[in-house]
Amino acid sequence: MMTAQKVNYQRELDKIIARLQESGVRKRLLLHSCCGPCSSYVLEYLSQYFYITVFYYNPNIYPPEEYQTRVKEQERLIGQMPCLLPVSFQEGAYEPERFFAMAKGLEQMPEGGERCFRCYEMRLREAAEYAAEKHFDYFTTTLSISPLKNAQKLNQIGLKLAKEVGVPYLVSDFKKKNGYKRSVELSAEYGLYRQSYCGCVYSRGLSGQET
Repeated sequence: MMTAQKVNYQRELDKIIARLQESGVRKRLLLHSCCGPCSSYVLEYLSQYFYITVFYYNPNIYPPEEYQTRVKEQERLIGQMPCLLPVSFQEGAYEPERFFAMAKGLEQMPEGGERCFRCYEMRLREAAEYAAEKHFDYFTTTLSISPLKNAQKLNQIGLKLAKEVGVPYLVSDFKKKNGYKRSVELSAEYGLYRQSYCGCVYSRGLSGQET
């Protein structure tokens, strides 16, 4: 049985950016962010081409104190980081009960499996609906910068939601072009708090690379 060929989403993003540069038009992008460190490189990169609103919607993060630490670091980074085009911030609702309802029956699934895929979709759906409500030109997420996240699945979900809400999804694989490495460098430069687990209670305490 043949397996589906992986799409190089960074190459596809390069094509989109090239077309936008040719048009000379700056578009509005809603950028779902999972945390300050992951957003750092993405903001440095995409603020050259888009007016960005960072949308912080992460009901998976546990405990509440961790959530507050991460959201404050996100706001601090936006306030301190020089970007070519303006970047604004919008915090979504913190509703952990929604995450636990989504994860019911999947608690024992390993990291990187179906529970994570549903979590991707839950967060991206909120971003997609907000993007449609506020008439953004594109929406996307920082999640693909992590070596531990499935960029193919993220883009498949984003493209599916784009069809549902009528706002284009900006495909990406931000770990390409040394994106993850650059995010580590920027995190050090700005003294950002770098979490040691993805965010949810099921990933807490697991050893491994930071998100």
